[in-house]
Amino acid sequence: MDREDKTGHPKHKRPSGDDEAQRVVFVTGPSGAGRSSAIHTLEDLGYEAIDNLPLSLLPRLLEGPPLTRPLALGTDPRNRDFSAQALIAAVDGLAAHEQVLSELVYLDCADDVLVRRFSETRRRHPMAPAEDTLTGIRREKELLSPVRARATSLIDTSTLSPHELREDIARHFSATTPHRLALTIQSFSYKRGLPTGADMVFDCRFLENPYWQDDLRQSDGRDKAVRDFIAKDPRFAPFSTQVLGLIETLLPAYVDEGKTHLTVAFGCTGGQHRSVAMTEIIVSHLAQAGWQVSKRHRELERRGLIATP
Repeated sequence: MDREDKTGHPKHKRPSGDDEAQRVVFVTGPSGAGRSSAIHTLEDLGYEAIDNLPLSLLPRLLEGPPLTRPLALGTDPRNRDFSAQALIAAVDGLAAHEQVLSELVYLDCADDVLVRRFSETRRRHPMAPAEDTLTGIRREKELLSPVRARATSLIDTSTLSPHELREDIARHFSATTPHRLALTIQSFSYKRGLPTGADMVFDCRFLENPYWQDDLRQSDGRDKAVRDFIAKDPRFAPFSTQVLGLIETLLPAYVDEGKTHLTVAFGCTGGQHRSVAMTEIIVSHLAQAGWQVSKRHRELERRGLIATP
């Protein structure tokens, strides 16, 4: 008998190993957040991509001839039969099939960035054709809020260029590794806010700060001298050991639940020393353990100190 998680969604047995499961990825989010770019990227990765498919046609699509490729479906409130409840029901309905791996990807974006994007393209917002753009954005986000809460992957495109979004999608949803958990470990500065799509966040601000050392101030956590300095803090060893142990304990459970991507974030004051060092250390350990892992240093990328992924 299927169990239920704390949200009330049924937990189903997932395909494992090399089972030939049909992968179905739903892509949605507010207008202007990058849904079309994501769909095109998935198509380039080998998915059979269908944008703006009416949800009422989904059963007919799946009941047709067997699909030979993973399926990517783009949907948003402009579809005539769209409703948040219908989309969630479609995702949960597919999850009931042991030979289907369904995922719901939500592309989010800050309101001010969406306003700017609509202004640059001189488009009217589809949810407010006779009103201001911000009204339409807020109306659409309110309609999509249950979907956002249900999403299996949340990608914030506020600071991503179209190229960076394509790289993100390609890294997370490569058709050649459909059943493997992809990990992203990233560093950030609390001054600039929490990363929107992070599943787990760890605060490194209690560690001794290399910034106050004149010879380390201009360096960052990728530098061995910075990592050696942080490692001298007596709180570092138990912190890093317990964090790594927690992550390694949880990863198999996420795999069993069918999760395909997990983001772990480490934050410090400036996002330059302590959080970067912890990210580098954790990525190295997880990669050596055989996990598919990538890293990002948000503040170093913003400052042009490292190439964006």
